[in-house]
Formats: sequence, structure tokens, C-alpha cells
Amino acid sequence: MNSEFIYLDNNATTPLDPRVLEEMMPYLTDLYGNASSGHRMGKAIKVAVDKAREEVGNLINSNPEDIVFTAGATEAVNIALRGIPNLGIQKSKHVITVSTEHPAVLDTCNYLESIGVSVTYLNVNSEGLIDLEELRDAITPNTVLISIMFVNNETGVTQPIKQISEIAQEYGVLFMSDATQAVGKCPVDVIDYNIDILTFSAHKFYGPKGIGGLYVNPRLKLNPLVYGGGHERGLRSGTLNVPGIMGTGAAARYAEQGMDKDSQYIGKLATKLQQELLSLENTSLNGSSDKRLYNTVNICFEGADNEALLLNLKNICVSNGSACSSLTMKPSHVLLAMGLDRVRANSSIRFSLGRFNKEEEIDRTLVEVKTSINRLKIMNV
Repeated sequence: MNSEFIYLDNNATTPLDPRVLEEMMPYLTDLYGNASSGHRMGKAIKVAVDKAREEVGNLINSNPEDIVFTAGATEAVNIALRGIPNLGIQKSKHVITVSTEHPAVLDTCNYLESIGVSVTYLNVNSEGLIDLEELRDAITPNTVLISIMFVNNETGVTQPIKQISEIAQEYGVLFMSDATQAVGKCPVDVIDYNIDILTFSAHKFYGPKGIGGLYVNPRLKLNPLVYGGGHERGLRSGTLNVPGIMGTGAAARYAEQGMDKDSQYIGKLATKLQQELLSLENTSLNGSSDKRLYNTVNICFEGADNEALLLNLKNICVSNGSACSSLTMKPSHVLLAMGLDRVRANSSIRFSLGRFNKEEEIDRTLVEVKTSINRLKIMNV
């Protein structure tokens, strides 16, 4: 990994695992054929693609044929939310989501509202968790879909997915989950959790960028956004990104094999980082302390502007919000929804650890953070 930087922004993207790159290389060089071609090379590549699809299916306990490869989770979310047929039939149709969802979901729901679909945005409490009774109360006879993310990308807070799916089943409503931060990091079982639609990106679990996908329950028939050759169950026409698919399959296999080891190792580093940071004056943890993914630490450094803190940290890569919205220079919509005021939201930093982090990097980060906080205090006197 890059020795110039201490990379603690793994929720934005993870580094490509060298083992994954090695398995991708033949499909970037010698095996360059089209997986839909009828010649021997094309057929050999098709077999490899099918194997990768099976490896992804194994990771989330789905049948391989129920995995649809896309350019990533954002495209997958759009295919799912905009592709449910009965959303476009009656303007009285209703969708339920959460105010702390990723912009991919929120912006697509805004689009649905523009074409007449009613959308309810559930609140969260100070820990970032929804109220299940509020969810029940929000369901109407016109509710078609509940879409709630598995793990929040900014705080690492995990929603009670199984209980949510049980409520959806009880009312006969489809359940979708943006599992971009969960797949490959913690157990995800679409059968056990009764998830109808699930979205993910490979680059969140040490695979390549520009590839991801969705699981679609085989009883569902989504409408495609793009028409063409009928690739990927007709949902995503276009020549397959074979190197990306091979990387996704390899990343899924390594994630499944090493999940317990990763969670223990990364969790130990994150716990050390969190405890040391919270020992500083005027710091607090954003989000639930126990219902969270093991790799994410979101800390409010009261009185320290997070933009200034990022500049002071120099070669330490951390985040002051979602990677997809950090350029807007606005307070985190997630933290605001949790009840933080704008000042506290703008004083918060997300540290997200990964497989390749070392304990000495955590030690160096702690020194840098403490030094930077003291420097900012002096400047503000």
C-alpha cells in the first residue's frame, strides 16, 4: 500500500487487493474477448463470468442467476427504484425510506416524487436508528417498497434489517436495502433476511471501481433503464465489464474467506482509535456505540472546524462526510438528521479502517490528531 499516506477512508473506497488484481490481469491482457461471443474465447470467458457470479452469490447467499452486474451501487439503486413497474402505473403509489440514506437513494427518491410517487422519509434518533413503530405507522395501502440501508456510510450505524424485513413481509411490501457498506464486511444473507432487492459496489470490499450490482428476488420483474442486447436479465444491456466482474468475484471470495479475521483485526484497531480519541477533551462519538460496523469511527471534535482539521492532518486520509457529497461544503445530512447542530456537524470527522491498515498507522494518526487539535485551539485563541 502507499507509504506516503495513512489511508483511513475505506468507506469511500478500499484499495484493490493485490490478489484481486492478479486474477483480473488475464482479462485485461490475453483474454480480452466479449463474453457474449460464440467463439471459443468468448465461451471460455462466459464460463469465468458465471463463476464470478457464483462467488458473489455465495457471499450474500443468493443463486448466481439472481445477481445482476452494474457499474456500481449508484446505478444499481437507480435500476431498482426506477425499475419497479407499479411505481409508474398510479400516482398514488408510496415508497418509504430514511432521511440518512446515501444520496444515491435520496436523489432517486426525489426523482420519484417528481413523477408523482409519494415518498416518506423516516426520522432517526440521536444514535442514527429508525423507530420500528414509526415505520409501521408510515405504511399505507399504497406502499409498494421500503428501502433502508444496511450500514450507514458516514457513521457505520447498522439498522435492524431483519426486523424491518419482517414488518415489510407482514404488510406485503417489497423490501430493498442499500448494502454497499455491508457486503464483504459483515454477514449478509438475502434469504435469511428476506431482502427482495440488495445493492452493492465491489470497490467497498477491495475489488475494482466501476463495477457492482444488485440482487433481485427471482419473483420480481424490474423494468430496465437502458434497452439494448438484453444482457444481465435484460436489466443492464451492454458489453460486460469482464475484468471488473472477475475482480468482483475474486474480492467476494476473499471477503467470504477472511471476514472473521478482518472483523477481529480491523475492529481491534478501530476500538483503539475510538477509545484514544474519546479520551480527548470535548469529543463525542456520533452514532450508536454498539449497533455499528466494526470499522467506522465518527467523532465530533467540538470547537474544531473539520475542514481546518483535514488540512492540518496533511497525509492522513479521513473524511468529513460522504465521499459523494463532501465537495458540496455542506454539513452532513446524516449528522443533522441525528440532531447535531450545524456547528457540531461541521466539527465531525469519519475514520474508516480497512484490511491493510497497521497499528503503527493508528499510533501516528493519534499523534497527528492531538497535535492538530492543539494547534487549532491556539490559532482560535
